[in-house]
Amino acid sequence: MTLINLPYGTKIGLKALQTNRQHILFGFFILLCGVFSHAQEPKKGELNITVQDSVQKLQTKPIAPQSTETEIAIDTIQKDSLTRRSFLDGIIKYKAKDYVKISRSEKKIYLFDQAEVYYQDVELKAGIIVIDYSNNEVYAGRIRQNDSLVQAPYFKQGENEVEPDSIKFNFKTKRALIWNSRSEQKNLGGGMNVFAKLTKKENDSVYYLYEGKLSTDKTFSDYYIRVRKGKFVPGKKIIAGFSNMYIADVPTPIAIPFAYFPITSNRKSGLIFPTFGENNERGYFIQNGGYYFVINDNFDLALLGDFYTNGSYGFRAESIYKKRYKYNGRFNFRYENLVTSQKGFDDYRRSSQYNIQWSHSQDSKASPNSNFSAAVNLGSSQFYTNSLNQINAGNQLNNSLNSSINYTKIFPAYPSVNLSVTAGHSQNTQTKSVNMTLPSLNASMERIFPFASKDGVKKGVLQNINFTYNLSASNQYNTTEEEFFTDKMYREGRNGVRHNIPISTNFKLFKYLSVTAGGSYEDVWAFKTIEKQDYESDKGQKIDTISGFSRFGKYNFNASLGTTIYGTWTLGKNSKLEKIRHVMRPSISWGYNPAFPETYKEYVDKNGKVVQYSPFEGGIHGVPSLYQTNSVGFSLANTLEAKVRSKDSLTDTKPRKIKLLNQLNFSTSYNMEADTLKLAPIRMTGGTSLFDGKMSLNFGATFDPYAIDNNGTRINKWNIDNGGGLARITQANANLSYGFSNKTFEKDDKKSGKVDNRNSGGREDDLFGTANDFSRQNFSDEDVNKEIENPAYNSAIPWDLRLVYTINYSNSRRQNEISSNSLMMSGNIALAPKWKIGFSSGYDFKGKGITYTQLRFERNLNSWAMNFNWVPFGGNDSWYFFIGIKGSVLSDIKWDKNRPPRRRL
Repeated sequence: MTLINLPYGTKIGLKALQTNRQHILFGFFILLCGVFSHAQEPKKGELNITVQDSVQKLQTKPIAPQSTETEIAIDTIQKDSLTRRSFLDGIIKYKAKDYVKISRSEKKIYLFDQAEVYYQDVELKAGIIVIDYSNNEVYAGRIRQNDSLVQAPYFKQGENEVEPDSIKFNFKTKRALIWNSRSEQKNLGGGMNVFAKLTKKENDSVYYLYEGKLSTDKTFSDYYIRVRKGKFVPGKKIIAGFSNMYIADVPTPIAIPFAYFPITSNRKSGLIFPTFGENNERGYFIQNGGYYFVINDNFDLALLGDFYTNGSYGFRAESIYKKRYKYNGRFNFRYENLVTSQKGFDDYRRSSQYNIQWSHSQDSKASPNSNFSAAVNLGSSQFYTNSLNQINAGNQLNNSLNSSINYTKIFPAYPSVNLSVTAGHSQNTQTKSVNMTLPSLNASMERIFPFASKDGVKKGVLQNINFTYNLSASNQYNTTEEEFFTDKMYREGRNGVRHNIPISTNFKLFKYLSVTAGGSYEDVWAFKTIEKQDYESDKGQKIDTISGFSRFGKYNFNASLGTTIYGTWTLGKNSKLEKIRHVMRPSISWGYNPAFPETYKEYVDKNGKVVQYSPFEGGIHGVPSLYQTNSVGFSLANTLEAKVRSKDSLTDTKPRKIKLLNQLNFSTSYNMEADTLKLAPIRMTGGTSLFDGKMSLNFGATFDPYAIDNNGTRINKWNIDNGGGLARITQANANLSYGFSNKTFEKDDKKSGKVDNRNSGGREDDLFGTANDFSRQNFSDEDVNKEIENPAYNSAIPWDLRLVYTINYSNSRRQNEISSNSLMMSGNIALAPKWKIGFSSGYDFKGKGITYTQLRFERNLNSWAMNFNWVPFGGNDSWYFFIGIKGSVLSDIKWDKNRPPRRRL
């Protein structure tokens, strides 16, 4: 036994000497340096440590205040010829639950049961750890408890983690031999798990594998790729020789002579594996194959293509760009050239179609006074209907395409000015009509109160007088898809500029009445006018278009009087409804528009009658009025609210406020200048929401107090005097939507995730089905498993259902018909912990038929995913099957099959 004397001032962390039994490797350091002396009594300021060839026993007698540090730091060491330089470059910390044994004869340290060693960036935990300081090595392995091996080693260096059966590591060279190692690359989508019977760690970044397995399955029970020999660079790549796939430990013929697996978390350029299939009309095909380019950190590009053996082909370019705190967006271009039948046959034809999508948004932090945004979706009207690619399956029922590109700029200096430039487009895919604004310029100036200061409350008629200035200029084109962007479209375009200066004031009358009065002047500039010639029997009616600047001005006056009336009913303390409040907002408005007959011209029609017309007809900003109007408008807005007591009156005593009726509005007008039909039809609109906003109901109707003749024309006779009621209903509509799920009836109801088809140009829900694009999505187990608390469903089965019902009624000419009446629905249900089915369908009560129907089946196969979408009938009948590996690294290992719609039938 040897006693070691240390002078006072030597720093030793004594936390290792406390209850957690963590021992600092001080004895190991002293043995290595060979600094020993004969046993003697300690002097004042010294600390005695006893080291013997058995289980280490530590006896301490603190002279100075006790330290809680865990490091060893020697201030000075006496130099002599026996001192050797340590192989360690840092501090070692270690501990063990059972015992720590230092053997001088073997030059080893033994740590048993929950042993831990920490050195620089190396962390090692195991059942047993042996440190061989003569060879600079450490060994870690499992220990046996109750006839089983437990406490397998855990080795971590930097961000690399390995869980082997045993490991041998050299502190000096940092090389290692690892038996039955397991590691997970967590920086990948889905994760990549690596197993090897024997691993040689060459340095911090290179591992050599022998008999390895690669899989996204942590247990390797579903599948794995067997690698005989390979080189593993954590976080970057795996390079392997001959490799083949095993499914449930059964070898398959899916093999490759060599393999390269990129496992970096950064984006990398590379091939996109295609989908193979067969089409009855167009032969064998390859879809969605191409190449992915990483242009830079903010921009990428994917070029994809489809090819069919009958000559049809498709091309797509998809790009996503983003700059943090600046902007982000997405751009898609799709083109398809479709060949039907074969050359020489009567039904042979070739057609092309395209679609362009662009979305862009700017971060509010980028520029507080300007903003640029875009939402573009334009192309061939029949693109979604005729497309052969399954990614467009969820958009086949779209009947409109809309686009908008907008730039806004604010000039903050007083008076501030808001400026916006917009380009827009609206396209009806049924009629193939296209309306385009290219561009429009709008500017508005901040209101100016000339008789009041900019700050403070404005009182009275005079101080509330204000005016502003608005500018609107635009080019508009109404054309068809065939003439889109042709010379004819530009020739027939319309343009104009409108200047508007409104002046108004407001004040209180008799305390409860709000009065607003004002007027406006409008000046319209036109660059094209028309001139109608007299009718000639041989030439007919000739209309000339005259290019050049022309203008007209008009003005009007208006006033309104309104108030708010509150009515409250208290139902008693014992009632669930504590109070009901009815809010009414009646208003009366007056408007006067003078006539401007001096701007009108005359021509003789084919009946020899002189007809007045305006040269500004067809302009985008209207025409001056030929007849004077002096009308009074009436409106009444209603809302109904209630205070409801909670069911649990002991814990929640405060009543909850709900809306029983969001709105119920009535409006009409009376033209005092008209000779006949002075009263306009009465318009009613309303809406409410029920079940905490999960159900919404909107409705509207139009009532006409005048009767009609046998031709359906309104006549100057009250409907009640013609044998009818007080007013006849000419139009009505209602819309009811309800979405609920199993969580609807729980107290903590959180909205479930929704399917979103907007990236492919469709709806944000799945009422019209979903796109078949399973091979390019990231799968997650949480869609089903997190919602199910146990396989027996003792709690709740996850499900959701959405219903949308619409009905429209028309009776303007006594047709008394339901013009449209349909019910759309979609839903999903998890039948088992890993089985989920969904559907989208509907019924057209007017056409008496089932609308577009899609059935969806999803199977979670742990590391695999299986999907089957089926449209069983109709012009879009088709099916799509997919099975593939989850996770981004091995997502190209898949098999899918589909049958496109047989639209010719």
